[in-house]
Amino acid sequence: MHELVKDYYGKQLSGTADLKTSACCDASSVPGWLKPLLARIHPEVLERYYGCGLVAPPLLAGYRVLDLGSGSGRDVYALAQLAGPQGEVVGVDMTDEQLAVAQRHREHHRVAFGYERDNVRFLHGYIERLDELDLAPGSFDVIVSNCVVNLSPDKEAVLRGVQRLLKPGGEFYFSDVYADRRVPEAVKNDPVLYGECLGGALYWNDFLGLARQAGFRDPRLVEDRPLLVTDPELAPRTGGVNFHSATYRLFKLDGLESDCEDYGQAVVYRGSIPQHAQAFVLDKHHRIETGRVFPVCGNTFRMLKESRLAPHFDFIGDFSRHYGLFEGCGKALPFDANVGGQATAEDNCGCC
Repeated sequence: MHELVKDYYGKQLSGTADLKTSACCDASSVPGWLKPLLARIHPEVLERYYGCGLVAPPLLAGYRVLDLGSGSGRDVYALAQLAGPQGEVVGVDMTDEQLAVAQRHREHHRVAFGYERDNVRFLHGYIERLDELDLAPGSFDVIVSNCVVNLSPDKEAVLRGVQRLLKPGGEFYFSDVYADRRVPEAVKNDPVLYGECLGGALYWNDFLGLARQAGFRDPRLVEDRPLLVTDPELAPRTGGVNFHSATYRLFKLDGLESDCEDYGQAVVYRGSIPQHAQAFVLDKHHRIETGRVFPVCGNTFRMLKESRLAPHFDFIGDFSRHYGLFEGCGKALPFDANVGGQATAEDNCGCC
């Protein structure tokens, strides 16, 4: 699969126009505030970009960022502007042709950004073998990836490597393609469907299981969109599988609970994160308006308090008292309600 992907992205594709589906390219997902950053990026880098979503989380100034599957370097150079001259962005990719594009425009971008020194690096390597690279454990604040994890033959190893490289409280913020069921072998082994980010897509529920096994106990879905395969030759070869592009954020926090537990906690957003004055969106179910007391579960409380997001929130409560499951988390008490009363004859079934 490595050779297939390197051939597809290094030799078969010469630009975004050669893609046969919309899975790996969605310019509409770029918000207005990010477009001036993209305008400073060299045209060749933009032309050789193949991504499926936005991977520009807030608050990167001065931080170390790693981009898995950085390709031609579009996201690296966009993030380099957000990280600023005191930050650093490292890109990892296995395709020589893509890395060559990224490398030859480093000086162009240093000048365009007005930096005295280059704040980017590019490494040749495989995202499932991050331990082979000169990257120290616990050395990155944020790791991103844009429509690349699906191309890896060992996604579990990717997640383990991310867990190893993140600092405590660090974040893996990435977009990828997911399937509504396990992808049939015929789809997995189709070289074009694999290269177009569909054949290697994980069943979404299997992804959640892998993330938890790697130590990310509470994956958070940020946004998603359905993917349409409109190519008349490719569509019949998808095996009836429906695909989505989705962005997840995974926090490296020891001791997160498997469910949303209620400790009577709340947060108040200060409205101080750039580009997010009115509200901060943690994930698809947490849009936290500025100045409003917002009840949260214990996991959400910790994600905000023990990460780089903490200075932008006020925190109410602690973990001294537990109130059961957090209301609205999607789970419910498994027992029949029988509050304050006597068991009935029907209850005494003798089954336990």
